[in-house]
Amino acid sequence: MSDEQRNTVWRFAMIFIVIFIGFVAVLGKIVYIQAVERDEWLKVAEKQVPTNRPIKATRGNILDCNGRLLASSMPQYYVYMDTRVPALHDKGGELFQKHIDSLALDLAAVVGEKSAAEYKTRIVNAYRHGEKRLRVCDHRINYLQRQALEQNKLIKKGKYKSGIFFEDQHRRIKPYGILASRTIGGIYGEGGNGKSGLEKGFDKELRGEDGMSSIQRIGGRNESVTVEEAKDGLDVVTTIDANLQDIVENALLVKTAERNAKWGCAILMETQTGYIRAIANIDRDENGQYLEAQNHAVQRVEPGSTFKTIALVAALDDGKIDIDDTVTVSRQPWKYFSVKHTDAHPMDTMLTVRSALAVSSNIALAKLITRSYEGSAKKFVRRIEKMGLLDSVYCEIPGADKVRIDVPRDTVTLSKMSYGYSVEMSPMQILMFYNAIANNGRMMRPMLVTSIQQNGEEVKRFRPEMVESSICGSRTLRDIKGARHHRMTFVGYFPEENPRYTCICMIEDPQYPYDAGMDCGSTVRVIAEKTMAYTGCYVWREGVRRLEKRN
Repeated sequence: MSDEQRNTVWRFAMIFIVIFIGFVAVLGKIVYIQAVERDEWLKVAEKQVPTNRPIKATRGNILDCNGRLLASSMPQYYVYMDTRVPALHDKGGELFQKHIDSLALDLAAVVGEKSAAEYKTRIVNAYRHGEKRLRVCDHRINYLQRQALEQNKLIKKGKYKSGIFFEDQHRRIKPYGILASRTIGGIYGEGGNGKSGLEKGFDKELRGEDGMSSIQRIGGRNESVTVEEAKDGLDVVTTIDANLQDIVENALLVKTAERNAKWGCAILMETQTGYIRAIANIDRDENGQYLEAQNHAVQRVEPGSTFKTIALVAALDDGKIDIDDTVTVSRQPWKYFSVKHTDAHPMDTMLTVRSALAVSSNIALAKLITRSYEGSAKKFVRRIEKMGLLDSVYCEIPGADKVRIDVPRDTVTLSKMSYGYSVEMSPMQILMFYNAIANNGRMMRPMLVTSIQQNGEEVKRFRPEMVESSICGSRTLRDIKGARHHRMTFVGYFPEENPRYTCICMIEDPQYPYDAGMDCGSTVRVIAEKTMAYTGCYVWREGVRRLEKRN
């Protein structure tokens, strides 16, 4: 082996020895720390605290159109005690012994979860064992209870002498209970983000921005220093009127329960603005009880006979038919290729288009629409699209279903579409169409929110929005208005002259026998009567009539 080779081997050997010695040294230090200095380092670790902690912003309120709370974050507090604070142990625990009885008495009087003796036992045991974070009360207390406890002589001395401190949590509450609950929506947990309804749709505005505090060691104690203040959430002002909401919910609940139906839905809209003044959803649970479980108002279903008006508006406006054209119907089903069309009230007669809509004849509509659009079904769908019904953004509720009106592949499907099968619309979209008829052809977007506020001051305003200036020609509109008329749906507007409100009621799977006019129609009538009594719109209209007569 040459000298150069021996030197190379020697260098590698030395490097290996150095690395090995270093490894042994590090390993030895680890063993030493774990075996000898363990307790000392654990004490150091115990003194270390996170440098930053978030300050949770208070979630904004959801209000009705008159400023009444529909959803709010109410502060609640956990009561804790650090029994190790030096002041409680000075002079043999003189301060603790002096005030423990009055503290226990006040806890029993204000909170009331336990007796004074039980509170005293819990605190004394924690004091003897040196508990750092004793939860004094099992449950959270409200703001008034906190104020009352802060009058206690020991607690008045502050957390560094009493050891008592409060940790706040904000609980989301709905003061009106289930009133419009599905529309308002919910949040995840106690302080989470919105998960449904308006809580989700306006989550960014409602949740605000969290602040930040820094935990610093000052004078031997951990002190919280605010680095950045939290910015509380903004308030969302809705179009809902809590009184009208109560009227609509009660009327719907009575009829849904009376018919032992699976679910019911009712919506009350202000005709000229599109403001939703009430939106109610009722579901029957497995025990036969009724509650709000789903937001049927924005979930699409087959619209049934309410679609007949839409189909006729299309045919009338395209010039395919005239309101006084005639069509024959019979007691026997009308067979069109492979499909048999039947009527709920079969008869052998000849109907005008006007009377066919008035009696809601399936056979008449199927004949009229197939006669009008046979071979051009695409034109039928495109005419409906021009009305604005396929508008994709029509509601502030996240997840609201879109209209499903596909171009039929054959005329058989078109014949069923004429009276509301093979298409799907939500009650809200059906209401939007009928409201346009009541509003002289102007289709307004349904609105649930009018403004965003901060401390009562308006930050942003949402104006009524028109989807279509006219869903059809003036003659078609006049003709349709003159022909008013196993899922029951009824839509109506009131007062008849210069309507101020449009209302829809839909009831699913009612107990037989059923009738849309008698059941859904009577529900809309109850809502109309009580709404007019509450708002005075009927009295106002009668006053206008008398003034017109005098002039």
